[in-house]
Amino acid sequence: MNNRTLGNQGLIVSELGLGCMGMSEFYGPSEDSQNITTIHRALEIGINFLDTSDMYGPFKNEILVGKAIRERRKEIVLATKFGIQRTSDPMVRSINGRPEYVHSACDASLKRLGVDYIDLYYQHRVDPNVPIEETVGAMSELVKEGKVLYLGLSEASANTIKRAFAVHPISALQSEYSLWTRDLEDEILKVTRELNIGLVAYSPLGRGFLTGQIKRFEDFVENDFRRYSPRFMGENFSKNLELVKKVEEIAAGKKCTPGQIALAWVLSRGKDIVPIPGTKKIKYLEENAKSTEITFTPDELKMIDEIFPKGIASGSRYPEAAMKMVNL
Repeated sequence: MNNRTLGNQGLIVSELGLGCMGMSEFYGPSEDSQNITTIHRALEIGINFLDTSDMYGPFKNEILVGKAIRERRKEIVLATKFGIQRTSDPMVRSINGRPEYVHSACDASLKRLGVDYIDLYYQHRVDPNVPIEETVGAMSELVKEGKVLYLGLSEASANTIKRAFAVHPISALQSEYSLWTRDLEDEILKVTRELNIGLVAYSPLGRGFLTGQIKRFEDFVENDFRRYSPRFMGENFSKNLELVKKVEEIAAGKKCTPGQIALAWVLSRGKDIVPIPGTKKIKYLEENAKSTEITFTPDELKMIDEIFPKGIASGSRYPEAAMKMVNL
């Protein structure tokens, strides 16, 4: 596993990360023992970049990751997030970017993770009611205090990124990026590259859809959040399934899996991009890791671009309320 550099502040991570969200919520049941084994296997094969958040669970995922890395902290590049607050209703969320909350959220995450510092600390969603300068100002104080090494944003607009960067260097932007989610290429990616900010691509497998493993809506368990995602509903599901068939055709020609094609494509978009596919199973972890060995010819990349132009996916990537929280 090779490394990639995020930003120009010194943050170096494995070229593929591991998204830990699904180990605690959103994608059906899981077992902590299996999840910890998967995290340990990731470290063995060179994946040292772990991604979590205080809202996953909520809180449970940070506790889980903390247990997994307890004896191996120095091997890990640990990323977590703050800013999305949950209630007892799983469908209700609010955004909090107030400076005092930044400090309290960080202290709580440090305690749950059982660590003295966080390598990369993201604002999970931009708070439209708090100037980004105030939020990032508080985040910069965490760096001065030694609680955080590098700062990141998630799902921020180009203008917000510029304003944040003027307060303190931003090492990484975490946003959804995949074959069927390419909207950030229009403006946001240009700004991150102008400012030398790395892109951490979440859901690079289209929430599992681009692996070809999902065939029917009915296969989702009751508490799987994809049941409420427009891209997985009704006619959108059928249309997007046709796109997956095209990925399968490309994979057959390259003698690999559809998921490996999807990840290899994200990796091919630039050395400043690090995808963080999530999985609970070692089988898929190892499959994902092998995507780093796949390369494309210029003609193959042109063909993929023609098959998957921006906006090709049917349906929005989140329900309407959640879409209002992205790219602010």
